[in-house]
Amino acid sequence: MEFRATQIDTANVSISANIASDDIQKNLNKIAKQLSKTADIPGFRKGKVPVPAIKKHYGSRLVEDAEAEALREVLNLGLDELKIDNSSIITEPLFSKFEKNDNGIEVVVEVSLRPTVNVDDYQSLVPDIEKPEVSDEDVDNRINDMLQSSAPFVEVDRAVESGDTITLDFEGFVDSEAFEGGKAENYSLQIGSGSFIPGFEDQLIGLKKGDEKDVEVTFPEEYQSEKLAGKPATFKCKVHKVEIKGEAELTEEKAEELLRSTEVAEGSTAIDTLKAETKKELENEALSGKYNDEIKPALREALAEKFIFDIPNAVLEKEIEQRVNNEARDMSEEEIKAVQESEEKLEELKAKHKPEAEKSVRTTFIIDALAVKEGVTVTDDEVQQVIFYEALMSGQNPDESIKRYEEAGVLPLIKMSILEDKLLTKILDDKLK
Repeated sequence: MEFRATQIDTANVSISANIASDDIQKNLNKIAKQLSKTADIPGFRKGKVPVPAIKKHYGSRLVEDAEAEALREVLNLGLDELKIDNSSIITEPLFSKFEKNDNGIEVVVEVSLRPTVNVDDYQSLVPDIEKPEVSDEDVDNRINDMLQSSAPFVEVDRAVESGDTITLDFEGFVDSEAFEGGKAENYSLQIGSGSFIPGFEDQLIGLKKGDEKDVEVTFPEEYQSEKLAGKPATFKCKVHKVEIKGEAELTEEKAEELLRSTEVAEGSTAIDTLKAETKKELENEALSGKYNDEIKPALREALAEKFIFDIPNAVLEKEIEQRVNNEARDMSEEEIKAVQESEEKLEELKAKHKPEAEKSVRTTFIIDALAVKEGVTVTDDEVQQVIFYEALMSGQNPDESIKRYEEAGVLPLIKMSILEDKLLTKILDDKLK
């Protein structure tokens, strides 16, 4: 077997070889001989099957196994010559050439290696962060909002106004016929919330407890139900109760309730502890916004510009392919067809995305190296918790969301995103003044 191993750069290796037909035949004979000792073929005693019978029975499968064995040998010989350990390989080897001929097989194997990333001097890129100022007024306003949201409802004997919460019965009709899902009893509705069809809530303003009214509305053209979209409808309504939010006073008992699981600081009151915790919360919110909108993107960019190293071609190609596919989603059928029929157009599209793809891949390896250096990790449980919370917030089934992500194979990407956010937050928090 003739082969040549070349270290293209620190992250990429090329191994080329001419595998002789004789070598493949030797592998085939060896595999057939091994199978003859264990194979169970009708007409022969198990373990006593002649080699010719094995070859005839398994046919092309034996040839494929023999070729695969030869390819593994090419790979191992190349890695041994370059003194590269298998643990350094980060993707499946890519066969950029695989041509059979009368003499055997010509192959070229591209191997991508984990790059060496030295991030010792990264601290020079991290800006000093000043803690945002939060005034006493800001704290009082937030606590008042919490008090208001937790205040009990109080029934009032007056006409409905915008902002009131009413309890009502209603039933909807289209063309004088009741429609499915258009009826409810003792339904709680805040007037002005926009929960119902445009115009519905406004027509209830001015009614009092016990009043009835036919509310006339038209379903939007884009309404989810095709049977109702664009149709005029009448809702027969009856108001049972009109309520407003009562006043909630900040007492020690109420402060303890708003603190939830946070314990009252030793030597302090519940109200003072609540104010201190609320101030921290407002500071963190302000920091989070600044981190995500300004500082993290800038730091990410600075890291990618400072630390330059060879990146694995296989990883880069996958990133470019992903970006090309994303752009293709917004293309017309004609544009997609033009790219598919022209190798030149496809290469132009890849070249367009290559600079940003390189930066993204480089940043991923930098983040990975920094996470190891700073001892930052993300568990599978943390990933599931993030997905679970986001699913709940968007009204989706958490278990179905996790299953969908698993099937799409994007959980590693989500995990990497969480790791990056967690790492950069730690780095920036360490510089907080």
